[in-house]
Amino acid sequence: MGRGRQKAKQTKVARALKYYSPETNYRALEQELTGHSHTDVVTDSRFGAESPDDLERYDQRYNDWSDDR
Repeated sequence: MGRGRQKAKQTKVARALKYYSPETNYRALEQELTGHSHTDVVTDSRFGAESPDDLERYDQRYNDWSDDR
């Protein structure tokens, strides 16, 4: 790729990043800055809460896998 095309592509990406404005979760930010424990932080609705049984099964599955190596 020539220098002109490369520079134009970098400029396009930089401009997209400059004007990108994601949704901000101010409540989670406030809790993080005030120093509450991680259990006090509001969970993201995209991720479901995991039960201790789910976490145990996950740990066991990957512990078994790592033992094979």
